[in-house]
Amino acid sequence: MRVKKLSRGLIIIGFSLFTTDIFVTQEWAAESPKPVAVLELPPTPENPRNSEGDFIRLKDGRILLIYTHFTGGGGDNSSAHLSSRVSTDEGRTWSAEDQLVLENEGGENVMSVSLLRLRDGRIAMLYLRKDSWDDCRPRIRFSEDETKTWSEPVGVIPDSQIGYYVVNNDRMVQLKSGRLIIPTARHNDPSMEKFSGQGVLLCFFSDDGGRSWKKSASEWDGTPDPQSDVVSGRTTLQEPGLVQRQDGSLLMFARTNGGSQFFSESTDEGDRWTRPHPSPLVSPVSPATIERLPGSDQLVAVWNDHANIDSALTGKRTPLSAAISPDDGATWEKSRTLYDSPTGWYCYTALEPTADGHLLLAHCAGDRSKESGLARLRVTRVPVAWLTEEP
Repeated sequence: MRVKKLSRGLIIIGFSLFTTDIFVTQEWAAESPKPVAVLELPPTPENPRNSEGDFIRLKDGRILLIYTHFTGGGGDNSSAHLSSRVSTDEGRTWSAEDQLVLENEGGENVMSVSLLRLRDGRIAMLYLRKDSWDDCRPRIRFSEDETKTWSEPVGVIPDSQIGYYVVNNDRMVQLKSGRLIIPTARHNDPSMEKFSGQGVLLCFFSDDGGRSWKKSASEWDGTPDPQSDVVSGRTTLQEPGLVQRQDGSLLMFARTNGGSQFFSESTDEGDRWTRPHPSPLVSPVSPATIERLPGSDQLVAVWNDHANIDSALTGKRTPLSAAISPDDGATWEKSRTLYDSPTGWYCYTALEPTADGHLLLAHCAGDRSKESGLARLRVTRVPVAWLTEEP
């Protein structure tokens, strides 16, 4: 996908969809000058939570959304399966009925989907199989027929490394070299008596198309640098993600209790990482999503920007904000606000580009005045021009 900014507020996109190039004119790109909510999946008594998912574009141009459909309650360990909705018009409208994608194969649930088109044409679907507080590990399946059928699952983490591993939705990445990499936080293993909220950051990667996986050499648990002049307590590290920079290095970001997203860097495709450190993205204990704008040298971050936040909102997952980095995460422009309800709960965002100059965001958007903050899934269409203009 190639993005070229022609003038303030106007972007023309050349979208390469296999053998077809679609060039979008100003008339189509200017259709929605501001973000618009295009799909809302509220909770019901039989379906008390719809949350975190991911998108994939199919060969026929449709965009598929797969998300977690809870049936046994609204908690992270309640029973749930994977369901889907589909759009035929670049995310403007969506199918009205859920379609079952994967039955609950876990002792508790399956959740947190990442979808990725691999270079060999297959679609990979990564998800968590949650069996207990002692065993939560990612599995991966592949489709060679555009998600009509899926292969048998491949376990990313073997039984010899059993534990509780958290991998958020929309987290799996394929590097320029072809390597698949998954960032995760480990919260329990056989050496521990019980689940701990203080995670250990590490990665798993595959160089054979997802058939086998290896663990990174680096593991970071949030303990302070003993050589630092400023020694504080352990920082809680959770829910990491990563993005590849222009020079091939990797930037990892993680949810923390340290007042911001923490960053870590790797120059060897994810095997060794620098000690996590505070970033400019001021944040509550809530995850971020960072991806590259298609065909661009800019990164976009979506998170809860708490720079200069009203004290009444401290610790809350509101507002939902977006900002651009022109230098691979070293600095960030002033954020733009997508949603800012004081009772809103905005998090677990997946991003997908459209062919008409927009980004689709799938994110939790519960209203805590009447429901759980994680109970409601929303899809928002955001014009790239709105993101790249100065607020």
